[in-house]
Amino acid sequence: MTVRLGLLGAGRIGKVHGSAIAATPGARLVAVADAVPEAARSLADRYGAEVRTVEAIMDAADIDAVLITTPTDMHAAMIEQAARAGKAIFCEKPVDLDAARVRACLSVVAETGAKLMVGFNRRFDPNFMAVKAEIDAGAIGAVEMVSITSRDPAPPPAGYIERSGGMFRDMTIHDFDMARWLLGEEPVTVYAAAANLVDPAIGAAGDVDSAAIVLTTASGRMAQISNSRRATYGYDQRIEVHGSKGLASAENLRLSTLEVADAAGYRRAPLLDFFMTRYTAAYANEIAAFLAALTEGAPVNPTGEDGLKALLIADAAVESVRTGQVVRLA
Repeated sequence: MTVRLGLLGAGRIGKVHGSAIAATPGARLVAVADAVPEAARSLADRYGAEVRTVEAIMDAADIDAVLITTPTDMHAAMIEQAARAGKAIFCEKPVDLDAARVRACLSVVAETGAKLMVGFNRRFDPNFMAVKAEIDAGAIGAVEMVSITSRDPAPPPAGYIERSGGMFRDMTIHDFDMARWLLGEEPVTVYAAAANLVDPAIGAAGDVDSAAIVLTTASGRMAQISNSRRATYGYDQRIEVHGSKGLASAENLRLSTLEVADAAGYRRAPLLDFFMTRYTAAYANEIAAFLAALTEGAPVNPTGEDGLKALLIADAAVESVRTGQVVRLA
């Protein structure tokens, strides 16, 4: 069965998903919509699709599902529109920056019976999936501590910061989802410390660019997250899970496995330096999982509820930084 897809948003992440669709058997990109006609046309031409309006894609009988890759402030309304139109939905994180708005949106999804998958792509990274598989197989025993390092090569422009919802809701939300996924239990407390150490413009926009967060579950399991908007050595993405019987970890990916040793010491290839290259396989696996949910009856995962829970942790982290206190999650 071929799943016919409409892509809403032809920007940077839309291009990533366009490529993933093209690489996925059983997926066909039918139409693209974007507020910038030239962007829509360029992406559509690349994959043999049509340019249509959002409304035309929602109403189209020849489109089974939509991928929402527009700016965040458009996500919730588009999810609701697609759900009412009978489409299956894949939406980039977050559903919205406001938890009440997310809850209202998820109510519409539930009422219509629509399938909604939220784009936490890191769950689909082959290396992180291998770590989760070892946990699920009992190889490291009961999980006790999760350590997540997530540092961007360079900060985004201040203009992006102003509509991003802040570092915790934009960047760290991926790590909050990973922490939930790997801990196997819901966090009940959040403590965050943060500062503006990288770019004064980020601070002027009211945000932070460096943070350390500790999440704790009811049984005492802990996740510690280290974030920075700047890593001069590349895109730093590492995970370590310590358990009662051992440890599972996934290291950074490099341009190659080359290592040279001489009298000056050891030299290795640099890290991959951009999310579009670091997570290429994850985006492809993510689209494949979405298609499996539509064609094989596999469960949709991550769900809208996963998106809400990660956002609530982000909100708690913001409050923890503001007060300097541990925040308890409802």
